[in-house]
Amino acid sequence: MGHLHKLGLLSLSLLVLGGCAANDLMVKRQTETETKVEHLFQIAGGIEARLNELSGRLAGLEEQETQRAALIKELGNGVRELKEVNQALQAKLQAAPATATSKVEVVNPDPVPKGRDAGPPPAYVKAFGLYSTNNFATAIQAFELFIKELPASEYVPNAYYWIGECYYSSSDLPNAHVAFQKVVDGWPRHSKAADALLKIGYSYLAQKQQDKAKSSFERLIRSYPGSPAAVKARERLMSSDQPAPVRH
Repeated sequence: MGHLHKLGLLSLSLLVLGGCAANDLMVKRQTETETKVEHLFQIAGGIEARLNELSGRLAGLEEQETQRAALIKELGNGVRELKEVNQALQAKLQAAPATATSKVEVVNPDPVPKGRDAGPPPAYVKAFGLYSTNNFATAIQAFELFIKELPASEYVPNAYYWIGECYYSSSDLPNAHVAFQKVVDGWPRHSKAADALLKIGYSYLAQKQQDKAKSSFERLIRSYPGSPAAVKARERLMSSDQPAPVRH
């Protein structure tokens, strides 16, 4: 009987120890599982933060691409105007020898017409050439001298516009605004008025004055709905209406 009692106690001890070991193993495995799950949540959180960061960068790149496209269009307009000025100058130079060799003497010659057929004055061509080579400070002086010498020229509003471009390219936004505003106020029907109003809106944007920029773009669309500048204004308004990317 003593042996049987001892065997019973030993069996009971083994059962208790086996149960404890099984419980410890389950607790260990549960802890490991929870640790793995927590690690996976951390990885997922990092991936989400990275995706948000990449989304923000993509939005910034899209904005830069929009600005780059607008700049390319502006440069294209400048190149076309430069070609027009160059063609007019070449025509004027080609006509000069015929005038010099003429044998007809006129006592009271008529003044040279000042319309577009006569081409831009040499002073304007010189100033525009300086602007085209990025000599902005010298170009401003040349345009201002042209305006002073020929205040009645039809190229005066063009000169004020390019003065504004010189200041704008030099990041002197207040003076650029003044020059562009002169075009808008003084010659509202001129071909450069819409472009000047667009640049006023860009100047406001650069100075973080969103409301004033929006008003300028809306005025441009109302006043010059069919102009290329109005197309750019609409694009700018549409991009500003898009919600900003959420950053975590």
